[in-house]
Amino acid sequence: MKRSFTLIELIVVIIIVGILATLAFVQYTKVIEKGRTAEARSILGTIRTAEAAYKLEYGEYAALADLPVEAPTSCPATAATVPNYFQYSVTTTDTTTPTFTAKATRCGTGTGKTPGYTTTYDITLDQDGNWGGTAGYY
Repeated sequence: MKRSFTLIELIVVIIIVGILATLAFVQYTKVIEKGRTAEARSILGTIRTAEAAYKLEYGEYAALADLPVEAPTSCPATAATVPNYFQYSVTTTDTTTPTFTAKATRCGTGTGKTPGYTTTYDITLDQDGNWGGTAGYY
């Protein structure tokens, strides 16, 4: 006599595997986005270092285009163009105490490589090393 699985047992196993796969995919997208955010933080740190060096040499902060940092300033029109996930900008003020804020903005839906579960968010870094932006990403 052959012993085999019943249809109910097979359906239960398929449902359990489906639930586990769904949970794994959600965690996977979060880990991928966390890695992309780490890349943005690294580039912002590089911008901060370049700004500090520029200020030591010239006495003021520079625009992003004047710094020796490769950081995209706009999101690509299509995902096939350039695989950048953020666009970067630097805001400077020329008051009695010059300041700057470097900002990384996540490329949103329809442009570039879109996030897995959030449309856009910002990460900022100022000359004093203060992080800011959308909660949960910096």
